[in-house]
Amino acid sequence: MSNNKVPQYDNDQVEKLASHIKAIIELLGEDPNREGLIKTPQRAAKALIDNTSGYATDGGQLIKQALFTHSGDQMVIVKDIEFYSLCEHHILPFFGTISIGYIPDGEIVGLSKLARVVESQARRLQVQERLTGDICDIVNNNIKNKGVIVVCEAAHMCMKMRGIEKQETTTVTIEYCGGFKDIAMQQQFFNLIKLKKQ
Repeated sequence: MSNNKVPQYDNDQVEKLASHIKAIIELLGEDPNREGLIKTPQRAAKALIDNTSGYATDGGQLIKQALFTHSGDQMVIVKDIEFYSLCEHHILPFFGTISIGYIPDGEIVGLSKLARVVESQARRLQVQERLTGDICDIVNNNIKNKGVIVVCEAAHMCMKMRGIEKQETTTVTIEYCGGFKDIAMQQQFFNLIKLKKQ
């Protein structure tokens, strides 16, 4: 989990997941009772719970907790938000960064909430295209705005570890609405997210 709190687990859920993971270990030809694997089913179960914790959060509600009136109408960007997710096709990790831009129309959101929205949607079984679109929709539907844009760049272990096994590939997805349908606005956004970190 992304915060520093010690996570609380439902012991029944952990044990149910662990029993399935133990069976998978056996089916793979390993001995789940050998020293290195004795606690693996429980550890793996907790890792799965952590990595799918987004199902318990509502991105729209996160935004609504920190909305503020604002008279400006210039672009707001939070860039390079790190994320980790699980590919729904192979349950292997994909990870990268997401940048979000929006044009306020009377209100702004606390910046950390955008990062929390990313977390809420990434910590699920996902595909990158839907992840990008979901974040765009959540921001668009919960902040008064004149346009929203989201760009996601990610590396997929299902392409690196199996299948085509191409190590240097990355995937870029983009979603936008409102004022960002204008090519000039898109270009301004992309120019700004390319600015070097200070």
